[in-house]
Amino acid sequence: MFYHLNGELVLCDMTVAVIDCGGVGYKLLISGNTLGKISGKVGEKVKLFTYMKVSEDAVDLYGFADEDELETFKLLISVSGVGAKFALSILSLMTPSRLAMAIGAGDAKAIAKAQGVGPKIAQRIILELKDKMAKQIAVDTDTGEVISEEPNGDIMSDAIDTLIVLGYKRGEAVAALKGVDPSLPLEEVIRLALKKMAK
Repeated sequence: MFYHLNGELVLCDMTVAVIDCGGVGYKLLISGNTLGKISGKVGEKVKLFTYMKVSEDAVDLYGFADEDELETFKLLISVSGVGAKFALSILSLMTPSRLAMAIGAGDAKAIAKAQGVGPKIAQRIILELKDKMAKQIAVDTDTGEVISEEPNGDIMSDAIDTLIVLGYKRGEAVAALKGVDPSLPLEEVIRLALKKMAK
């Protein structure tokens, strides 16, 4: 129903954010990752991507600082026995890229460190999501090393989005942008990335 909310952040605590959109305050349940990105922005305009969960006795709205975290949340709750509470706990412990790496490496211990998530659930997450999340792990095409984080900056973020629209996977886009000067104009950044991928 809601894809994202864009409005003034009027409240932000450990698990909840409230965004005022047109005079209506929307309460969103958030992860530690999202909290870290918006906690200092009370009184400012913020944008959170949303997921609505409807149950017999409640309607809950979840908020995420970026689409990667939203998509990872959706993947997590698709796993048998993993509800929204567990998914938020995992995303409070690690970023989507770090989770993807933990799943790819079969590191159940790292995932089980999340509050309330035991070894059995961690193993089930790895079993059910290993193939689905493999595409989120960025690998440097020159060295074969795993790139744990995406390039920083708005230009790089826009470049990644553009490359995805052009049909490339996020991991491919991240790898191609490694080493590209983020101070260059967006068009030049994309041109260099495309040139690297064409090799």
